Amino acid sequence: MVYDGAMNRVIVHSDINHCYAQLEEMRNPALRHVPMAVGGSAEKRHGIILAKNDLAKAAGVLTAESLHEARRKCPDLVILHPDYEAYMYCTEQIKDIYRQYTDRVESFGLDEAWFDLTGTKRLYGDPLELARRIQQEVYQCFGIRVSMGVSWNRVFAKLGSDLDKQMGFTVITPENYRELVWPLPVEELIMIGRRTQLKLNAMGLFTIGDLAQTDGMAVTRRLGKIGGLLWRCARGFDMSPVLCSGHQEQAKSVGSSKTLVHDVTTLRQLRQVCRVLCESAAARLRAAGLRGWVVSLALRGTDLRWKGSHQVRLLQPTDLASDLTAAVYGLIDRQHLSSLSLRSVGIQVSDLVCGPGFDQPDLFSRPDSRSRQRSLEDAVNEIRVRYGYDKCRMASMRVDVDLTDFDPLGHLHQVHPVGFLRGPVN
Repeated sequence: MVYDGAMNRVIVHSDINHCYAQLEEMRNPALRHVPMAVGGSAEKRHGIILAKNDLAKAAGVLTAESLHEARRKCPDLVILHPDYEAYMYCTEQIKDIYRQYTDRVESFGLDEAWFDLTGTKRLYGDPLELARRIQQEVYQCFGIRVSMGVSWNRVFAKLGSDLDKQMGFTVITPENYRELVWPLPVEELIMIGRRTQLKLNAMGLFTIGDLAQTDGMAVTRRLGKIGGLLWRCARGFDMSPVLCSGHQEQAKSVGSSKTLVHDVTTLRQLRQVCRVLCESAAARLRAAGLRGWVVSLALRGTDLRWKGSHQVRLLQPTDLASDLTAAVYGLIDRQHLSSLSLRSVGIQVSDLVCGPGFDQPDLFSRPDSRSRQRSLEDAVNEIRVRYGYDKCRMASMRVDVDLTDFDPLGHLHQVHPVGFLRGPVN
């Protein structure tokens, strides 16, 4: 049962359309008049399209396709290398506008955010009109088009911002959500990835409405706890709050991922990339005073669809790159991967525990071997932080420089919070 008070909430989800491309046009307005995309290395002529402007889209350029294919479609395409630090600064400036009206502003990645206008009526009038004014203020201040979805819950608000791009403004209410939300493909619902979609499709559930109108217990039996959660979200029973700005939650997992400049086609290449990502995750774990029990490997193909996700539980929690690397190599070996065509690789460490912990002695190694290894990795990491990541690297990382020539201590770090939904879902 959804309480009436919750149905009266005004939750806004904002999405900066074609974020990287719009921000580059803001920095250089002349780019609005030429087909332009943000992608990999234009000089080396490899990588993929991360974002494109309207003229590039009209020429048939697609997100996630190779630069080579994009240039074939649009020979005059201007390709810019992503400037993540500038993008982070600019998007925070936009979110500062939201923070002028409410303290409940929660980022969801670089280009998206929720903000709660429920309690603003006495100060600013009708919350819906306020949301429209905020949308216009962003455009007037930065020239950035932001689509917005408004609803009484975060799940439907996000769906609303996806329904109408390019300065769209969609309001999903208890009266119209069956017409607006339920016909959408089930994979449009947040938290539903490719594997979950296939399981739902196997149950005959292809739209959000199919999911909402089926037996919730049947979905729970098929998918477990997440199944019941998705069923309730499809029916609008999401009571999760928008967190206050600056709120920090306990990390649930730590990981690193990389979309690669060219396909990984051999096991040697895959191991090289995984080694760099494991070093990244281990450095973040030690910096946060965390260790993890579970190591996961996620692979995406050239179309950026999931190829699979695999995990292993360690004998003891760790924050060492050597342990993570050994675990990931074991996962790779157990998959018996005969042919590869991978574009994205990610590793994640979960089931985290705090504190330095206790290293279980290994019967076949020196008693102090793990503490020595930790000291070594700390020293290497300090050199990299002070002088640059490339100043201290393993020789094997130079075999295919295109695959491993990136700084994993930069924007690739991901700290995953406890979960998307917080609080009761009734």
